This record gives sequence, C-alpha cells and structure tokens, in this order.
Amino acid sequence: MPNADDVRWFKEQFHAAIEKAVQGTPFDLDMLTALACQETGEIWPILRKQGGLSVRQIVALCVGDTLDGDSERGRRAFPQTKDDLLAVGNGREMFAIARQALEEMAVHIASYRGAASNPDKFVRGFGVWQRDLQFFREDPLYFLEKKYEILEETLAKALQELRGALRRAGLGDKLSLTDFEMACVAIAYNTGRFDPSRGLKQGFRPPGGRFYGEQIFDFIRLSRTVPVPGGSAVLEPSAPGNAIVPQPTSISAEGPTLVVDTLQDPLRLRSEPRISDPAGENVIAKLPDGQPVRAVTGQPINGFMEIETSLFGAHLRGFVSAQFLRAATEEIEIPTAPAAPTAAESRIPEVIMPRRPNTVTTRTAPAGAHSLNEPGQPTRGGATPAELVAELARIIDWLAVDDPSHDRYQPHDGLTFCNIYAHDFCHLAGVYLPRVWWSQRAILALSQGNQVEPLIANTIFEVRANDLFRWLQDFGSLFGWRQTGTLSKLQLHANQGGLGLIVARRKEEGRSGHIVVVVPETDEREASRTEAGEVVAAVQSQAGATNFRRGLGRANWWLGDEFAESAFWIHA
Repeated sequence: MPNADDVRWFKEQFHAAIEKAVQGTPFDLDMLTALACQETGEIWPILRKQGGLSVRQIVALCVGDTLDGDSERGRRAFPQTKDDLLAVGNGREMFAIARQALEEMAVHIASYRGAASNPDKFVRGFGVWQRDLQFFREDPLYFLEKKYEILEETLAKALQELRGALRRAGLGDKLSLTDFEMACVAIAYNTGRFDPSRGLKQGFRPPGGRFYGEQIFDFIRLSRTVPVPGGSAVLEPSAPGNAIVPQPTSISAEGPTLVVDTLQDPLRLRSEPRISDPAGENVIAKLPDGQPVRAVTGQPINGFMEIETSLFGAHLRGFVSAQFLRAATEEIEIPTAPAAPTAAESRIPEVIMPRRPNTVTTRTAPAGAHSLNEPGQPTRGGATPAELVAELARIIDWLAVDDPSHDRYQPHDGLTFCNIYAHDFCHLAGVYLPRVWWSQRAILALSQGNQVEPLIANTIFEVRANDLFRWLQDFGSLFGWRQTGTLSKLQLHANQGGLGLIVARRKEEGRSGHIVVVVPETDEREASRTEAGEVVAAVQSQAGATNFRRGLGRANWWLGDEFAESAFWIHA
C-alpha cells in the first residue's frame, strides 16, 4: 500500500502536469494522486525504488488486472475472456500488446509473475489511472498506439471518465467537492454508479479488506498531508496511533453578521424554517447566547433566518427564530477552529486518579475513579485507517461492556456508567477524556504556575456526564478535541479510526446526562442513512440503562426534552 513517501514522490514527479490538467474541474491534485494510489499503487511505488528505471518507463509499466481464457468472476464488460478479445477487429494485435505489457511489468513486480507464466493471461488495465480494455472497441488507437505510456494521455482519459462519474454520482453541478464527495465520484469511476445510501462501502473489496470507496477516501486524506515541493500540506499528518483530523468547514455565507440574543435558553437551530411537532424533531443544534452567526440571505422566511456559524469547530447551517437575533455592533470574525491555548491554559495538565502501588483496576471490579491498568489491555498504535479501525474493534470487544461479569459498567440501583465507559475507551485508545478533573481552586493555582498534588475531594473530583459536556467545551481543545456539526462527519471520522463522541447535558442538575462513543461501522452493524446518504443514526457503543458494544440507539436521543444541550466531538 502506498505511504506518505510514495505520495511525495508521485507529487514531485507529476504535480505540474496534474495541476494544469485539472484547471476548470472540481478535481484536484490530491484526488488524482489518491486515484493513482488506488489504481496502480501496487506497481509504481515498487518501480520507483528499483534502480535504472526512468520516470517515463515507470509510467509505461503501470498496467494491471489480468484476464485469461476463463471469464473473470463478476466481470460483465468486454472482454470477459481472451476469445472475446481475439474475436474483434485488431483483437489479436491488442492481445499481443496486452500480453507483452504483462510480461514486461512482471519482470519488476513479483506478485504478477504467476499470471505471466500462463500464456493465455493478459492485462486489461492500462496507464497510471487504469483505463480498462472495455473501451478498446470505441477507442482502439489509445491502446494500439500505447498512448497509456504517456502520462498526459492517460491523465486526459482519467479526467474524461471522472467527468462522467461526476454526473453518475449526482454531483454534476458541483464546482468544488469535499473529500467525501471526491470518494463518491471515485466509486462511480470504479463501478459505473454510486448509491448514496451505502456510503463509502462500495466498489471492489479484496478479501478481508476495505471497500474501494473507503480506500480512496483514505488515500485522499493521506495525500492532503503531503505538500508539493515548496508548498505546505492541507492537513497535519497523524502520529502512529492517531487518525488524520480534517480541517473544520469554513463559513461561506455572505450575509450580515448577527448575534444570538436570547438572554435565557440556547437558541434552537432547525433544519427547516418552521417549528416541528414535536418541537425538537427538526432541531440540528442549540446555539448559546451571544454566539455570532452569518446570515445566508438576510431575508427572514416565516419568521426564521437561515444562518451559518461555527461552534467549537463545528460547522452549522440551518434556520433560527429571527426574533432572537440582533445585528452585530461591529464586524465579528467567526472562528472555525478553537483558539490556540494561552500561556495560563497550557499549564493545566492531564490528571488521573492516583493509586496505591501494585494495585490493579479491572473491568470486573465495581465502578470507581481509577483508570484501567489491567495487564495486556489493548491500545491503538496503527499507522493506517485499516489498522486503527481494527485496533478500535479490539478495544470494544475487550472492554465488552455488555458482559455481565464486567461489573464496572453494569447499571444498578438507578446508577449508570456511560462516563466511565467513554473514559475507558478513550484511555485505551490513547486519548485523554478525564475520569477525574481539577477543582476550580486547583486550576487557578496551576494557571499561575504552581504545583498542585491531585487529591480526591480536595484538588480533584470525579467527572460525570454533565461535567464532561462542560469540560469538552472549556478544556477539550487543549487536549485535541474538536466539535463537528453532523452525524455524517462524526461517523466518517470514526470509520477512519478516529474517536467520536455524542454528549448531552441534562437540564436538571443532579440528574445524569449521557455520553456515547461513536465507533467504526462493520459488516454486521452499519449506520442508518437516508437515500441521499446522510447519516441519521451513527454506530454507537455505550454503558447506560442498556449496555451494548455496537448499536444505533434511540433516534436523536440527545435532542430529548430532558437535555439542555448536546454536541458531537472528534479527536485524532
């Protein structure tokens, strides 16, 4: 599988040609790089490390996917067999070219030598972006004249096919694409169609591997972390054991800047300009008093104003009651990312509950304030999304929140332990979500540069779900947490092996809030999506009144009347 060094080499060689070719399209260098990783990533990363091959020779050797006398399983396009190819005009000449291309490539790529030993086998994919032999009858000269050996020629064909895939993916009117939308187009490029309700789990899938759509998205994100020569990367590369975190979505609305002015409760942001029945059904989020927003048009609809804003990094767009907005007295910049910590904030460290020497906190013991430290407990250290997802799966199944013998998570006497389970999950994944936190007096002392000893019920206290909601807002960004705006983004990040949370604060103090972990989809448990592809129920893992490892939970539970506010959070 291509890595960051392979992507860097590819961009160094081809970025100028690709950037010129994609002008006027919604595609970009990172998408075409990702597509090259997906289509011929088993070839050029190996060839570039072999001495004696020029860049032109490497491009010429980028062929793959073999056919022979037996029809390839599942293939419907021409040719399905060698005889199919031989039966058309210039078919014998084309077979000779396809056979020679396989033999020449197999000299350098060991995994193809078995195929090359069969005289009936030949390749059907030609060029860095793998133009398929199914197009031979309509465009024979591309193959017969070996135009695929020239980067600009094979690039032009790839862009031609991508334009068609753009329409088939239902994105033909888009002038720019998100990373997710680029992956959707790539699925249509691979399969000829795209089904929004299936998300990225579409396209070719090797045994035990990730779907084509998932892989291409992985490569797009990876490519975003690698700059072109003399440039800067779009995204920060991730350390081992962490997922790549996307940039927050910027605000595109150009209307007047307004400020939420309720003087009491948070302002409900709705998906449409009306109050639903029940009232919370179309609520997207709740905006705090004083939150700056940007109007989309500035014209109310049924007493509602369409607005955009960013809240702790979460991009939000919808409708709010216009009567609770006032004009900003001055131009306000709405930050799309949390501000850098101040010197005082940077002095506030993580804290865990101190323990006596040689004591072990286990899943089978009753719930307490200590973090788990069982021998052999799983961790997260992978370098790719596939590895990270597999490691999160091991954490989920090791914690086994639904195992009755794991007393730490089992509800009893009206008590539930969602906060402890969320802490344990994050703790094993190498991310800080507090089980105990500093008192206000301790924070003041720490911010002044003083040393503070963690002492329960003195300088530290146990953190409940309501406390976690406030902690994430007040301190989460200091420890790598960022809010995100939709379930689709939340699930997508979890599917990359990152961490996601849904947390809601209870209206009544003293009553329990709730927090769940959003976890990667599996073949057995997928998120619920609309026909348009929007996630309406993410895959969640929780301890609560009911414990489950993976489930969809009650629909929009965080918008229930018992909760004052809620939010989605992500972490690398």
